[in-house]
Amino acid sequence: MPRPIEALVHPDALARNLASARRRAPDARLWAVIKANAYGHGIERIWPGLLGADGLAMLDLDEAQRVRDLGWRGPVLLLEGCFEPRDLELCSRLNLWHVVHCDEQIDWLAAHKTHQPHRVFLKMNSGMNRLGFTAAHLRSAWARLDALPQVDEISLVTHFSDADGPRGVKHQVEAFVQATRDLPGERSLSNSAAILRHAAAADVRADWVRSGILSYGSAPDFPEHDIHHWGLVPAMTLRSRLIAVQQLQPGDSVGYGSRFVAERAMRIGIVACGYADGYPRLAASGTPVLVDGVRTGTVGRVSMDMLAVDLTPVPAAGFGSEVTLWGHGPRGTQLSIDEVAHGAGTIGYELMCALAQRVPVRVVDLTPQD
Repeated sequence: MPRPIEALVHPDALARNLASARRRAPDARLWAVIKANAYGHGIERIWPGLLGADGLAMLDLDEAQRVRDLGWRGPVLLLEGCFEPRDLELCSRLNLWHVVHCDEQIDWLAAHKTHQPHRVFLKMNSGMNRLGFTAAHLRSAWARLDALPQVDEISLVTHFSDADGPRGVKHQVEAFVQATRDLPGERSLSNSAAILRHAAAADVRADWVRSGILSYGSAPDFPEHDIHHWGLVPAMTLRSRLIAVQQLQPGDSVGYGSRFVAERAMRIGIVACGYADGYPRLAASGTPVLVDGVRTGTVGRVSMDMLAVDLTPVPAAGFGSEVTLWGHGPRGTQLSIDEVAHGAGTIGYELMCALAQRVPVRVVDLTPQD
């Protein structure tokens, strides 16, 4: 028998989340961002849920090839553009749109031989300071692209650094609007946090919005807001079972380093899940977990293959009881991946992408009661 741990991927949950993003930006077209193998969910697994998007955005040419092989004929955008000149050959063959964020990428386009001009997204560095042309150099980059026969249409894009926090997006929107004033072409500004928090403003919403982490049922501004506040649904469940039960007396410790010491008599359950499965090793005691759908917390350090949970709130639990590490539990219960990540001092993005290869994955649409 295999270990009783598995991940479930829910394509219909992703479809619901994309529909929620569209409702918040009804007059914009919607990119579904599927970088990092659809944030660890698997592009092929989540595929049916992506079909309501207007375009698919990713980083890797391999992922672009995969969605074309799956039958996607709509726009495909490479968010970091090309990494070397020969990447442009695949862009031509697969009809990929791509970001241009540096002079070197313009040089490659100028030397590229193609019968089909490219659709490019010229990226402005409006304050994130990762990729893109500054306001002082954006127009000269646009003029170079506009002069190339290899370029068909130029769109404009930027990325927000503080859409999920108190600083907001106003300073970057103003910089972008000023720098791109009178330049033609479609615009794309909003990431997940901006869709949820700022998309009521037309200049933030623009022509395209980019739905990333929200697509998978995670709140980009947790803990200020959770998925229930935004009406999002987890697109991944990680679940296992209890493989042992221990009865502790006051003073007994649990796990490596004896970090947890019982203050009273209590039962704990041992779960077949550890950091080698992708569960965060640094999760503190008390990180939330569901046992038979009842909320409780972890105790002690997470081991490679196991972790311990407090069974006090669920006295009927025992060997074989279902444990929901994140996602959808029994009887319509839910545990947000954001809560688990918070207990480990990280974010839901990391946990999604860290799911280990040894964990079996099944595709399961949500039942009506979920």
